[in-house]
Amino acid sequence: MRCARDQAGVLEGKRMASSSPDAPCSCDCFVSVPPASAIPAVIFAKNSDRPRDEVQEVVFVPAGTHTPGSRLQCTYIEVEQVSKTHAVILSRPSWLWGAEMGANEHGVCIGNEAVWTKEPLREGEALLGMDLLRLALERSTSAQEALHVITGLLERYGQGGSCLEDPAPFCYHNTFLLADRTEAWVLETAGRLWAAQRIQEGARNISNQLSIGTDISAQHPELHTHAQAQGWWDGQGTFDFAQVFSLTQQPVRMEAAKARFLAGRELLRQQQGGITAEVMMGILRDKESGICMDSGGFRTTASMVSVLPQDPTQPCVHFLTATPDPSRSVFKPFIFGVGVAQAPQVLSPTFGAQDPVRTLPRFQTQVDRRHTLYRGHQAALGLMESDQVSPREWGYPEGMIDSGKMREPGRGGDSRAGERSSSLQSRQLPRGMLGRSLLSPACVRWYSVPPLPGGKPVLDRLISTFPWGRIGGSSSGRNSRIWSRKASRPYGSCWPASGPHPSRNWAASSRPS
Repeated sequence: MRCARDQAGVLEGKRMASSSPDAPCSCDCFVSVPPASAIPAVIFAKNSDRPRDEVQEVVFVPAGTHTPGSRLQCTYIEVEQVSKTHAVILSRPSWLWGAEMGANEHGVCIGNEAVWTKEPLREGEALLGMDLLRLALERSTSAQEALHVITGLLERYGQGGSCLEDPAPFCYHNTFLLADRTEAWVLETAGRLWAAQRIQEGARNISNQLSIGTDISAQHPELHTHAQAQGWWDGQGTFDFAQVFSLTQQPVRMEAAKARFLAGRELLRQQQGGITAEVMMGILRDKESGICMDSGGFRTTASMVSVLPQDPTQPCVHFLTATPDPSRSVFKPFIFGVGVAQAPQVLSPTFGAQDPVRTLPRFQTQVDRRHTLYRGHQAALGLMESDQVSPREWGYPEGMIDSGKMREPGRGGDSRAGERSSSLQSRQLPRGMLGRSLLSPACVRWYSVPPLPGGKPVLDRLISTFPWGRIGGSSSGRNSRIWSRKASRPYGSCWPASGPHPSRNWAASSRPS
């Protein structure tokens, strides 16, 4: 599997834009660092835009210890394993090893995006940007350490290989947004070269283009000399990474990404000082700007919002949809804790050695990777769009129904033939079943209890209407943390639309895989 080399980079960008018009070329990442946040927390968010029919699963991987000298199989190649890896929660295209976005037990969050530069794409297979993301989460305890992990792996193994589950290869370089409880970093790459910008306050976004200009906090030691050797920079004046390394003529969809980048930056600016998880969810659901993508052969297939309190005694909370189109999806909460494990509803089936990604040549056949939640979500939407059942019958909240957004043209995405056919099978299910189980909108409330000696509040139980059971603690609840019902909800809402919250609550959970 090879990508055509072009030393100037321009023809490569044109080829990508013309030969694969429906390729997954768009994503948007956001971060808010106090004082831009409304609360003393860093807030991270990402939309993952991928092929329309691609399934994204949510995978929990526990911490582990590994034999010295052991090897680790990533999507295409093996790398050396480290002695200890951290627990991670990943939102990933179900066919590959890496992830589009995720977090680890230390409060590190990372999202990645496609980018094309003047630096040519390498031949053959190496680490995908999504592999680099997962490796960094498993091996770092801070955003800065994650940056060093990625750049070190880039130097040793490089990046390359098809990022699309299709016989026609689709390759790109990557940009990353990394965040932890105290700060964020933007890391932008061009082959093995890179530049990084540290974000210690304010809000920042990235959208499929180089965005680091002269404000470079760290860089590859050969960045300047390489640019001079290629004739991209004369060595005079201040070095502007985006200006020097960006393609003179961007692929068509990358030109469109400029508008998304500006729109995202403006949405963050409008909320400066008041950014919450709810605000970030609203931005991810914004269709007018194109941030919530639903056009042609690809769309927003999964979304994630994370709240990373600066107080280390408070837990980080991660909200993931595991279903397409955040304007029609529920953000389900996840917290790392004792007893946390895999939720089976969001885990795709596996195919072992017969998986099309494992057999050579790759991707010659198609398999059904839909997980339980994905099937239920698409079935319910298909039935509602065809007016065969009402949103109320499927258990959606009154506020969501009254808002009209369940059927508003242009906001909810479209129902494809495959989705409609799969929805016919669900008509045999008792009505309301999906509403009471997989599709019940999750609503997280933060509760406080009387402080312990020393004045520190105790975090106890995360209450949610999404029935995954407990997020942390024993099944009996003895180890679960409990909050009183007196405090406000500073982390915002995870509703698909505004409206009253249902009275019934269930504890959120995961179960071992």
